[in-house]
Amino acid sequence: QEGMPQTLSSTSMFTPCGFSPHLHTSKEGEQGGLIFQDGNLTSASLDALIQHLIPTTDYYPEKAYIFTFLLSSRLFIEPHELLSRVCHKCIEQQRLDDPVLDKARIRKFGPKILQLLTEWTETFPYDFQEERMIGHLKDMIHRIAPCDEAYWKKMNQLLQALNQKLATLSHGQEGIVKISAAVSDKLVAFKTKPPSIQREILSVCSDPYTLAQQLTHVELERLSHIGPEEFVQAFVHKDPLDGTKTCFSEQKKTSNLEAYVKWFNRLCYLVATEICMPAKKKQRAQVIEFFIDVARECFNIGNFNSLMAIISGMNMSPVSRLKKTWSKVKTAKFFILEHQMDPTGNFYNYRTALRGAAHRSLTAHSNREKIVIPFFSLLIKDIYFLNEGCANRLPNGHVNFEKFLELAKQVGEFITWKQVECPFEQDPNIIHYLHTAPIFTEDGLYLASYESESPENQTEKDRWKSLRSTILGKT
Repeated sequence: QEGMPQTLSSTSMFTPCGFSPHLHTSKEGEQGGLIFQDGNLTSASLDALIQHLIPTTDYYPEKAYIFTFLLSSRLFIEPHELLSRVCHKCIEQQRLDDPVLDKARIRKFGPKILQLLTEWTETFPYDFQEERMIGHLKDMIHRIAPCDEAYWKKMNQLLQALNQKLATLSHGQEGIVKISAAVSDKLVAFKTKPPSIQREILSVCSDPYTLAQQLTHVELERLSHIGPEEFVQAFVHKDPLDGTKTCFSEQKKTSNLEAYVKWFNRLCYLVATEICMPAKKKQRAQVIEFFIDVARECFNIGNFNSLMAIISGMNMSPVSRLKKTWSKVKTAKFFILEHQMDPTGNFYNYRTALRGAAHRSLTAHSNREKIVIPFFSLLIKDIYFLNEGCANRLPNGHVNFEKFLELAKQVGEFITWKQVECPFEQDPNIIHYLHTAPIFTEDGLYLASYESESPENQTEKDRWKSLRSTILGKT
């Protein structure tokens, strides 16, 4: 088993049961400058960690180690530099520069280095948007290919799969960019209630179950574009051992992560807009009840991100101040949901529900039961605190590997969840509405809210007056 790398199935790499932080010492490990505690790798110099990544004729690193190190190494060294060092060490150790290659030896080593490169391209495809990365990859394979014809074929498969993946990802990104641009223009234009936007959510989709499923579609589609490395790159600081530059001198590569946070905000505002828009109290109450049902379905599906966005939208002041409207709503169901997402005890209730969903996902037989869409900004906050709370390096300059095992556990679980295929049929009409329906700005929401139910006190009256003059041009 040790000799041959296992074939890659991305799920086994990340699921908590397949994710074993117990990285056993390899034969080289004990003298290789790696520090272990109770059989777990806790710290090492960057060089020792790079050495531990490199396969030999009779050693292949553990899956959990590969993921953890590739994820966290970018805090210390850029991916292209890491790959360059890996290739150089392989050339040295396997004597790939010798005029006559030791074929028997390279046939033992070849499948392993190919496996490592495959895992890297499958898990961190965005790293390979860089020409230099592809260069190192091809160079490595060209050196071993003379020993076995099959290596050429393997390289072509690897590059084809990578190109396909990158094409899919960039296609998705373009779509999201187009939508975001269209939406931001609309924010400004619809500050009041023009008749042109009387096409409201209930005329597009009146079934809460369907809407919850379509929201889940949008969530999974957007999640699929987020690379695991974005979680680390969001928090890149200067590396203390290299005072000259941050590791990512280029812009932080976190665009998909940011686009996803924007989607959450859009959904909050869309919910608030839909509630404040109708002129009649009865209709507003109907929209609130509809969204409560949608939120409940999201909870049942395991889509906690849409659930939280809907609750947040309903809790925005312009909505929560509509006392007469809320008096017509059966609020018991709403309070149950709110209780689930209550921030008390560091979101204790939500975290319990999330663990339940994660557990269900592990034992699931259908994609329907596999869905876990975490409340995203809390996930980012957790990762942020983990990152802030522990140093990347220990006082002796060693990499704090214990920290990165914990980081890899959190990110790895997320990667498993984002790979779930959406089991629901897509309704392009509803999805288009969710992305393009005009939404009020905060001022627009307040104005709509005051127009629906008059101001209660002097502060509200003054605000209404000023909004009427700035937005409607009325005095």
